[in-house]
Amino acid sequence: MRATMSHAAYQGFAALRPGARVAAVAPAGPFDRGALEAGLAVLGARYAVQFEPEIFSRQRYLAGDDARRLAELTAALRDPQIEAVFCARGGYGTMRLLPGLDRIVPAAKPLIGFSDITALHAWMQRAGQISIHGPVLTQLGRLDAHTHERLFALLEGTAPAAPLQGSDTYVGGSAEGPLLGGTLAVLSRLVGTPFLPSLEGSILLLEDVGERPYRVDRMWTHLMLAGVLRGVRGIVLGSFTGCEERDADYGCADVLRELAGATGVPCAAGFPIGHGERNEAVPLGVRVRLDAGAQTLTFLQSAAR
Repeated sequence: MRATMSHAAYQGFAALRPGARVAAVAPAGPFDRGALEAGLAVLGARYAVQFEPEIFSRQRYLAGDDARRLAELTAALRDPQIEAVFCARGGYGTMRLLPGLDRIVPAAKPLIGFSDITALHAWMQRAGQISIHGPVLTQLGRLDAHTHERLFALLEGTAPAAPLQGSDTYVGGSAEGPLLGGTLAVLSRLVGTPFLPSLEGSILLLEDVGERPYRVDRMWTHLMLAGVLRGVRGIVLGSFTGCEERDADYGCADVLRELAGATGVPCAAGFPIGHGERNEAVPLGVRVRLDAGAQTLTFLQSAAR
């Protein structure tokens, strides 16, 4: 579906209940089996999880070839008995599936993941659907119970998510809009494709891992030069893990502060979202309020109905 939906059209999903049937899929890279099993144990204590044996496939840096991964994902999205789709891991490979996904309309069911799964979130938002930027299964098992409970509350509750607290103000002020975005490296690669949703009027979430400061600068500048940041109302920065330059007299935070300052829109950093020790689930597509001075992100509507 290539028509960009208006921000007002983002559709929530039916709230899950304990015991709901959910699917685990691997649309991107291969993964450590033990890490997946740890995540499945957490998920399986709450829901009835199903997955195909081929989820453990490997082809170079992918969890099997494109046809396998696309078939697995589309089957889970289309199955009316599956109430949510959990991604096993990020890595790389999800972008390769977008042309095949462009032929289907996503159902109003939550898709959960982050990192390379940013490409799927963008696809969901282009079709007017809310999705969950949250832990992949290989990460879920090593996160604490509070993070698990936040994720389950997002999926099962009909009240807005609990607010999140950042740690630093880069540009003061406040703004409201739908929360969109994800991993900077993936989002920037969608520029020039038909799969990037409009970010106009949004509160933009950005986080990343393993990118040196000049690369963060390059990707952010790419978004700016392409006009993608034009009309963004505010910026929420999650964790930028492993993004430092060895022996440098500056840090990634210095670069981000400068880049954010040039936009002139409210920006707060240090939110526990992304590749850090905490990865709190947040619904993409819901309306939020960013108070950059107070470093708070408040959710104004529920993802579930």
